[in-house]
Amino acid sequence: MTPTLVIFVKEPSPGRVKTRLGAGIGMTAAAQWFRRQSLSLVRRLSRDARWRTVLAVSPDRAGLLSRFWPSHLPRWPQRSGDLGARMGRALRENGPGPVVIVGADIPGIQPHHIAAAFEALGSHDAVFGPAPDGGYWLIGMRGARVPRGFMTGVRWSHAKTLEDTLATLPTGARVAMLDVLDDVDTADDLKRLSC
Repeated sequence: MTPTLVIFVKEPSPGRVKTRLGAGIGMTAAAQWFRRQSLSLVRRLSRDARWRTVLAVSPDRAGLLSRFWPSHLPRWPQRSGDLGARMGRALRENGPGPVVIVGADIPGIQPHHIAAAFEALGSHDAVFGPAPDGGYWLIGMRGARVPRGFMTGVRWSHAKTLEDTLATLPTGARVAMLDVLDDVDTADDLKRLSC
């Protein structure tokens, strides 16, 4: 079974992406940063033949028709629901092999991180890439084994996001943790990563 990497992306329009970053540097500058960052990440990770890369696009119609994303990559509509509902569907529907999800706003992700996640899923039920703010930049599972109720009641964009998500896993689930990486949500994050 071929492993699948799902990259969550939004159509890079000012005021629709990175609004917290935009509050500090302007909405147009934030959208331009996201365009460069996300396209660089998609190109870097999709070149690796060890996995199949799928783009989970939002908004659905605009993302499916967009000329911005590489045309050779399959696209999957995120559809409705909170982030947990959308990620849960992505994990279930892109299986049955192992599925790993990342966001497009983490500059430090390299192919070796994705390879390590898929390797961890050989002996673990789930894998996470923790972020310093209490969230995570990567989540992975063996696609067909996503438990009912997974990621229900998680506080998103919160210091307890990873902790809440782990609490929705079945008792005894084997979980692997990868390197801690930063995402970019605010102007301070961008400044810190640029130093």
